[in-house]
Amino acid sequence: MADDKKKYYRDLEDLPGVGEITAEKLRASGYGEFSSLAAANPHEVAEAAGMGVESAKKAIEASKTMVEIGFETADHVFERRKHICRIGTNSKALNELLGGGVETMSITEMYGRFSSGKSQLGFQLAVNVQRPTEEGGLGGGTLFIDSEATFRPERIVQLAEANGMDPDSVLKNIHVARSENSDHQIILLERSGEVIEKNNIKLIVIDSLTSHFRADYLGRGALGERQQKLNKHVHMLQKLAEKYNLAVYVTNQVMDNPGILFGDPTTPIGGNVLAHMSTYRLYVRKSKGEKRIARLVDSPNLPEGEAVFTVGSKGISD
Repeated sequence: MADDKKKYYRDLEDLPGVGEITAEKLRASGYGEFSSLAAANPHEVAEAAGMGVESAKKAIEASKTMVEIGFETADHVFERRKHICRIGTNSKALNELLGGGVETMSITEMYGRFSSGKSQLGFQLAVNVQRPTEEGGLGGGTLFIDSEATFRPERIVQLAEANGMDPDSVLKNIHVARSENSDHQIILLERSGEVIEKNNIKLIVIDSLTSHFRADYLGRGALGERQQKLNKHVHMLQKLAEKYNLAVYVTNQVMDNPGILFGDPTTPIGGNVLAHMSTYRLYVRKSKGEKRIARLVDSPNLPEGEAVFTVGSKGISD
């Protein structure tokens, strides 16, 4: 009898308390499907759509009736993960360390000191992702959020030419936005769905993820709010990675931990929030000349290890 009374909703506009304007706001904020709305937080939905919390709760509950929410067997998860792809880095050693390259449906974080090669890998991936799959790419574009004013189209041209690719075509497939502060960075990501769908985006690069959060929230008193916003931001990244089967590559700043008296005191910014959410975590440091040493610090399925690669005029290589 209960099934007979179940109401069918065709679009977001049909949900209780949701009209055309509210539905557009929800789509722009990444809640364009019943599945994403059903698993959302009422307060976040209310803020994103400009609606009351109670109305958001009703819309969420109605969305839940349209999707299957619950457990699934591991073989279904395994089948879904067969669709995962990887972007080559141009370094066999680095590819091997990452299990074949930078993985889709995941967040790959690289942290290290200034001029260690973090941004250079981001540039290389933005070029490589445009290659066909048989050449280590995904045949797609890049969404590049620049928080430190370090994006250089001249470098992209240099890398494209080194790879035998048309520089103009490569540049047109990289969609760049300069974030002015942490709130702007959050908004850029929340409204990225339409750009991703229209331009076949297969890679999101944020260089760097934590820069604005570090600058906007100073002192211990602001730490809680900073971590809360950063947590929401990183969760949005993971949602986009899974929804569109794209790769996410983020760079992270570091600081010296005064509590470490022996060994390398280099510690990434972002605390446990970023440590838990990054699927693959790499620490990179400079060696002699153009050589760099990357260490896989954390991964759910790969062993810890190191890879030596170089950053030269032609990009990343062994």
